[in-house]
Amino acid sequence: MIRMMKAGFVAGLLAAGIAAAPAMAQDNMKQDSMNQDPKQGSVNHNGMTNGEKAKTLYTGKFHGKLHPTEGRATVYQQADGKVLLRLTGFKTSNGPDVHVILVATKDANDDANFPKSNTERVELGRLKGNEGDQNYEIPAGTDLAKFTTVSIYCERFNANFGAAPLEKF
Repeated sequence: MIRMMKAGFVAGLLAAGIAAAPAMAQDNMKQDSMNQDPKQGSVNHNGMTNGEKAKTLYTGKFHGKLHPTEGRATVYQQADGKVLLRLTGFKTSNGPDVHVILVATKDANDDANFPKSNTERVELGRLKGNEGDQNYEIPAGTDLAKFTTVSIYCERFNANFGAAPLEKF
């Protein structure tokens, strides 16, 4: 009888641990994936590599109606000339196949047909997490005077989750 109780107790603990694992994994994803050791040449907490000084070029605040989105998008030019987009205080809805893109529009509307097939865009990559600070490298040669809005865009549903119109800093 006592053995059965112990086995039941252990099984209960294992089940609770398994049930909590997805929640813990999601919490980890919410953390800033950019907090890596700067000694290894990767990005540190401030988003710059190896303690470099960076020049702020553009910044804007996110908005979203269909999918509440908040935070700030800032474009930095690093000392080595690389251009980096940093999202801070960022939060949006979770979704499938969500990307960060720059679009050649003044702002991005929250409609189901965004972007239109003729809207020029620059892909920066898949969204690294729906919450937290994160960085995206902007390809060399990107015309930031033309691509003036950051969009959190769901490829599967052709939907804009949120947008940050950029203004010169």
